[in-house]
Amino acid sequence: MNLLIDIIPKTINIEGEDYEINSDFRTSILFELLMQDNTIAEEEKIFMALELYYPIIPKNIKEAIEQMLWFYRCGKDVTSTKGNSKNSRTTQIYSFEYDDDYIYSAFMDQYGIDLQDIKYLHWWKFKAMFKSLKEDNMIVKIMGYRSMNLAEIKDNEQKAYYKHMKELYKIPMSKDEREKLNAIEEALLNGRDVSKLL
Repeated sequence: MNLLIDIIPKTINIEGEDYEINSDFRTSILFELLMQDNTIAEEEKIFMALELYYPIIPKNIKEAIEQMLWFYRCGKDVTSTKGNSKNSRTTQIYSFEYDDDYIYSAFMDQYGIDLQDIKYLHWWKFKAMFKSLKEDNMIVKIMGYRSMNLAEIKDNEQKAYYKHMKELYKIPMSKDEREKLNAIEEALLNGRDVSKLL
């Protein structure tokens, strides 16, 4: 799929039948937030995701899931990084939940797009614009701080600065993750078995 020469899809073809897919950027943001929610069981997430994307859920659920993920990835193939275990678990450098104001203002500043007022923007267009935000936008600076490898910085003063910035802009831990860590810490302090908490 090439954004320059192919028409971006608003339907998905499964077994020769076209199914409408909710292609607005808000749907895929909700999908990403859903996938990051540790309070929802994995099976439930899949069903909720299908409901998010498809006004009419296809009968072939396996293919519907594959096509939904293809759409979320903007038609890009991710098999090239699958074999690399280092790349499979990367640091989260943005959060649609916690960085919403920075992302909103970046789109307003750079593109003149008010994400509150716009009725529709295709997910693939939104993603292309998000990836192309200029360095002077605060969200891009923040993503830079979060992705920075402090071990590569030799200058101690610089390292201290970037360590502070990483801490200042780190993505907050969700309530359930914090509760889980507190429970593990309490169990360890009291000599209890933590295997059930992991």
